[in-house]
Amino acid sequence: MSSKEYENVHMLKQTNQLKCLYTIIRDKDTDRGDFVFYSDRIIRLLVEEGLNQLPVKPVDIKTPLGHAYQGQRFQGKICGVSIIRAGESMEQGLRDCCRSVRLGKILIQRDEETAQPKLFYVKLPTDIDSRYVFLLDPLLATGGSASMAVDVLLEKGVKQNRIMFLNVLASPEGIKVFHDKYPEIKVITGMVDDGLDEKKFVVPGLGDFGDRYYCI
Repeated sequence: MSSKEYENVHMLKQTNQLKCLYTIIRDKDTDRGDFVFYSDRIIRLLVEEGLNQLPVKPVDIKTPLGHAYQGQRFQGKICGVSIIRAGESMEQGLRDCCRSVRLGKILIQRDEETAQPKLFYVKLPTDIDSRYVFLLDPLLATGGSASMAVDVLLEKGVKQNRIMFLNVLASPEGIKVFHDKYPEIKVITGMVDDGLDEKKFVVPGLGDFGDRYYCI
């Protein structure tokens, strides 16, 4: 599946560098140190692409030489919201690009009996409804957890067109579910894989991102 099938799905440019980074983090023999280092590089690229999608406004400034210059500034403030636990791995990449960025957290876990996502914990900035939100989760598989997280944001007054969902790897099934339900939300992904297996894992995939990143 190509990300071009959906207007609001933006996949990173598939450069030789990016393909090499993904080969490293997909390899089962990559140790934790290298997995974290190269995952962080990909996450930084995702955050930068997310920033590229934010609206800007013109602003007039003067340079140190006294010359006038017409530049641009972002129209509004942003915040990051990570889906615990794996989403927290993407917070530093956001901090590296945006100083003093506000962060929120949502904990969603799958109910063992129903196999459905269940909301356990929410902590968000009080003014989140006036911010652009970067929703952070490394994997978009079925879209269940991400959908529940988006519903929480919508209940807090955040508009769909102010949410960007950043993920390292996505499945075509998850993208379709997410796009059909939230057509105005932009999905920023590094790669789109072949699909989901019978256990709903993204394949060929890279394993459990949180386990490999935090080595637990």
